[in-house]
Amino acid sequence: MDSISMMGSSRSPVFLTASSSHLLHHGQACFLPNGMKNGVVGDAGTTCLPAQPTVAVLGSGDFSKCLTIRLLRRGFHVVVGSRHPKLAAQSFPHVVDVTHHEDAVGKASIVFLAIRREHYSVLWDLKHLLEGKILVDVSNNRRVNQYPESNAEYLASLLPDSIVVKGFNVISAWAMQQTCPKDASTQVFICSDSVEARQQIMELARQLNFQPVDMGTLSSSRDIENLPIQLFPGWKGPVLAAVALSIFFFAYSFVRDIIHPYVKNKQSDFYKIPIEMVNRTLPTVAITLLALVYLAGQLASAHQLYYGTKYRHFPHWLEGWLQSRKQLGLLSFFLAAVHVLYSLCLPMRRSERYLLLNTAYQQVHSNVENAWNEEEVWRVEMYVSFGIMSLGLLSLLAITSIPSVHSTLNWREFSFIQSTLGYIALLIATFHGLLFGWKRAFEEEAYRFYLPPSFVVALALPVCVILGKVLMLLPCVARKLHQIRRGMDSSQYRCQRLEPVGSAAHVSPERVTIM
Repeated sequence: MDSISMMGSSRSPVFLTASSSHLLHHGQACFLPNGMKNGVVGDAGTTCLPAQPTVAVLGSGDFSKCLTIRLLRRGFHVVVGSRHPKLAAQSFPHVVDVTHHEDAVGKASIVFLAIRREHYSVLWDLKHLLEGKILVDVSNNRRVNQYPESNAEYLASLLPDSIVVKGFNVISAWAMQQTCPKDASTQVFICSDSVEARQQIMELARQLNFQPVDMGTLSSSRDIENLPIQLFPGWKGPVLAAVALSIFFFAYSFVRDIIHPYVKNKQSDFYKIPIEMVNRTLPTVAITLLALVYLAGQLASAHQLYYGTKYRHFPHWLEGWLQSRKQLGLLSFFLAAVHVLYSLCLPMRRSERYLLLNTAYQQVHSNVENAWNEEEVWRVEMYVSFGIMSLGLLSLLAITSIPSVHSTLNWREFSFIQSTLGYIALLIATFHGLLFGWKRAFEEEAYRFYLPPSFVVALALPVCVILGKVLMLLPCVARKLHQIRRGMDSSQYRCQRLEPVGSAAHVSPERVTIM
């Protein structure tokens, strides 16, 4: 394949490999400038490349340069329109015809518009030249819903006689210059009111080694334009929930374990804040988030049991909660993994060494030869073992949520890992917390400021979720749920709703209510 260089201050030549040079000698070739044939008849009278349509690119920025190079590599003849063609020509290969906007539009049937919305006014003088031509809008805005209408819809209103297609705006200039991008998305979302134009641009995207996605009419352009500028839209709710829980549990532990000793005994334990307090907060938030993952599915099941149908809308808050379970689970795994790292660092602290020396001195001073406590030994051994097992299962859940891994599993395998093994992970993590607390939940001195220990508060929700799962497994409840999910409708809406509505129209009932 031809390798095109854009380095240097002058118009760079097209460097051909040895194989390409060999093909040129046999009349099979090539990228020819300024309207010459794209296909050449060889010695045997055969044409090596089919004639490709001429494509115009309006704009001379980085995206225009990378798009031009990619089109050239696929055999297209490209004309670039610029306000300053002589200056812009220095950045393009010599086979590219860099000219004024009017000349570029007149030579092509497909026009890529790579300029910002603020400069659409320059198109008004080209209105008569753009009649009946396909105009591909690749622009983006600086923030979500910046204007009342999308750029593509605004462009269509300015040029009603042109065929506006929205596309290629989700591809960066960096990804555009990669021949086969492996670490960048290759999906191109395309929409237009013209089915023929939409199909033509989708075929062009395939020729450029992209994966086109048909988004329908031009009304979808607003959603397409919002895609590149959204910052983790699916993570906003889960991250806010994790931050809120972290603040709550940190403040709760701070009051009990730092403020209380200082108020009662003038004991300064503020040195515990950077590591020990953080390490107490991480597991409580992690197990709470994991419980929230499966609580959403139980509420969805309760909703179906209450109304006796799977065809009724879930409340919006529950629907959003169900769609955020993956993010909640990944955050839970992340916090649990960080908790492990903090726990491994606990013995390395200077304060821990001083406490160990003090304990040894007190043992010698008390003339205690053997401080072995069988109960404590077993408690800590089981506590650590359950923690390792729960982290291992959480790792498995996180790995199977990766799309490349998920795609190799059928629905039953994925459901078994995410639902059955997920509940087992929650159960083992709950045992891990119970073994950590052990008898302290029943000791009066553990209730500082009349507040229960942190592990009691953290385990309240997981225990409720586990009990809820046991309730859902009862034969009478499980049978009723099974019948509802198979289509039985005992609600008063059964004569009005024959098909799933809302998100249920696109997702199977089992997937919606998976716990």
